[in-house]
Amino acid sequence: MTLIRDTTDADFSRIVKLNTVEEQQTSPMSLQRLRLLDKYSSYNRVAEIEGEVVAFLLAIPAGVPYENENYDWFSRRFQSFLYIDRIVVAAEFSGRGVGSSLYADLFAFARSNNIGTITCEYNIKPLNPASRAFHGKFGFKEAGTQWVANATKQVSLQCAEA
Repeated sequence: MTLIRDTTDADFSRIVKLNTVEEQQTSPMSLQRLRLLDKYSSYNRVAEIEGEVVAFLLAIPAGVPYENENYDWFSRRFQSFLYIDRIVVAAEFSGRGVGSSLYADLFAFARSNNIGTITCEYNIKPLNPASRAFHGKFGFKEAGTQWVANATKQVSLQCAEA
């Protein structure tokens, strides 16, 4: 059974390790960077199975001083949104509904906080087909694209109604 719960400081080292494995699909994140993201986030939760943190999802609301080119893109277009900065599921738990459980919880959180739009991005160059399929299941639609990371990656900027 998957338990979704708020992140605690005790989870931070595990979260950094999970992120490091998926750095190419997300972006680098040190412990210091995680502490900053945690400060900005309104949603920072983990998925736990049998006492082990196997995934995390971190989302940031509109209106915080977060310096991120994708977050900035959404900030210029939407007054209110919840930006999924990153979701990572340990590879050995992929395909077991862990990510879907976190997204269902995130959407419920957004609705309970009167946030009507959830935003995110995923790589299209290089293509991340798993992320494209996953986000499609939750009703995400492309709102635009942009090149990031010194023009080494192109992302699809996505929106969904909560």
